[in-house]
Amino acid sequence: MNRTKPPESRSPNWTILLGLAAAALVGLYFWLQSTDRPPAQEPAVVASVPPQIAAVTPPAEPAIKHPVESIPVEPMPSAEPLPPREQSDPAAQSAAQTLATAAEIADVLFPDGLVRRFVATVDNLPRETLSMRVRMIKGMPGQFLVSGGDSSPSIAIANSARYTAFVRFVQGLDAKKLVSVYLRFYPLLQEEYRSLGFPNKQFNDRLVEAIDDMLSAPQPEEPIALVQPKVMYKYADPALESMSAGRKIMMRIGKDNAGILKAKLREVRALLVTAKPN
Repeated sequence: MNRTKPPESRSPNWTILLGLAAAALVGLYFWLQSTDRPPAQEPAVVASVPPQIAAVTPPAEPAIKHPVESIPVEPMPSAEPLPPREQSDPAAQSAAQTLATAAEIADVLFPDGLVRRFVATVDNLPRETLSMRVRMIKGMPGQFLVSGGDSSPSIAIANSARYTAFVRFVQGLDAKKLVSVYLRFYPLLQEEYRSLGFPNKQFNDRLVEAIDDMLSAPQPEEPIALVQPKVMYKYADPALESMSAGRKIMMRIGKDNAGILKAKLREVRALLVTAKPN
């Protein structure tokens, strides 16, 4: 018997319709959500008042402890303006000769780079070592005298005589004239100090610091014991050896010489500042 194939059903497939309806509802939901927020790959731009940003306070300039303007001494008078720092030797030498004779100045000071040497020497004095290459004062005559032999060396009492001529020279300087010359050349001194790497500091503060450091040098009982680990002698007492170059100088020149130099340093300091030393 031949059987005829039933015709294909024309009725809708409800399973498919329900799936399409569900997909449409889900799509509508996400579309509505997308109208409230931008796409994920583009950050939302929120209109709001920007937060207050705390102002960045620049680092404060170091306080000037001893302003030059307050020094109660008039600068050295001169009809000529200050020369450039690199060409200041003739003017500096001429000014130095208002304090002492040309021969005395030649015996004590190096003739070249006076501004540079003065600033470098002052800056080095409170440090552990004083550079011989840039020092301002020439070496003292004679040899460093040691007593006690190799077993227990010490600074010989007679060693202080090597410094007597220089100490007497300093003692005879007029403190007001000395400070007057200093003020005359202060712009060049400050310029040189800045060139050493201290653009925000005042050289006058460093000078007072160096003076105070030397004034605070102890006066140990003489003779002062030494050691000689290599070529150069050192103080046997580690506390003395660790002191600054300026303090070591004050101890090495002997008690009497140190007393004279400290008196002159106090006199000069009193003109440079209004406060008394600690």
